[in-house]
Amino acid sequence: MKTLIASLFVLILTLGCFASDIKSGDELVAAMHKKYSSKWYKTLTFVQKTITHKPDGTTTSETWYEALSAPGKLRIDFDPLDKHEGILFADGQIYVYRGGKPATGRPFVHPLLVLGFDAYVQPVETTLAQLKGLGLDMSVFHEDTWQGQPAYVVGAKQGDVTTPQFWVTKKDLLFVRLIQLGGRDKKSIQETQFNKYVKAKGGWVAAEVLFFVDGKPTTSEEYSEIQAGMPLDANLWNPESWMTMDRNYFKKK
Repeated sequence: MKTLIASLFVLILTLGCFASDIKSGDELVAAMHKKYSSKWYKTLTFVQKTITHKPDGTTTSETWYEALSAPGKLRIDFDPLDKHEGILFADGQIYVYRGGKPATGRPFVHPLLVLGFDAYVQPVETTLAQLKGLGLDMSVFHEDTWQGQPAYVVGAKQGDVTTPQFWVTKKDLLFVRLIQLGGRDKKSIQETQFNKYVKAKGGWVAAEVLFFVDGKPTTSEEYSEIQAGMPLDANLWNPESWMTMDRNYFKKK
């Protein structure tokens, strides 16, 4: 009975979210899904330049190779590939591989996967449960402006940039900003921005991702060689296949 009620609630949201202006986080998630679910890509590969910003103003950079399967799966291989090091997000778990050794997973819901990719393809009720589990108050909602464009904000009131919240563009319903609390005391303000969106196989990809802690830049990501919608081996996201998979997946057309 609870499943039926939840399904009916999501159906009502989906049918009604465009009948009038969006007024809540739940309606926004339903609108994001409705707009793209039939055409958003399910697979994506790209090469990522990862730039670390140090406190003294200097930077270092690394190259990462990434493969995504929506919803919920992301593989990151660090260069050089022959070291077999990287990170795997799969089925609500995170695995960190170092020195070619097997990794043990631990529970982890990646908020950027949920908001930037999964929300457009997975059931609305799944996304809502994940976002609420991340501490986002879906009932707090307002409209604002982001980089000169109208945006919806979920989780915080107007003028509040310290409470956990996410921002979505009003025009294209694309996720552009996340604010969370982090650090040992959960008081540092951690902000992520999805910028420079480019079209990709019925969906979009933010070709630049920026990270800040208490307003200071910590990491920048620049995506290139973006390919969407191609067939990929499902074992890429199998934790037990980490050592044996072909790491040239990002070159396949």
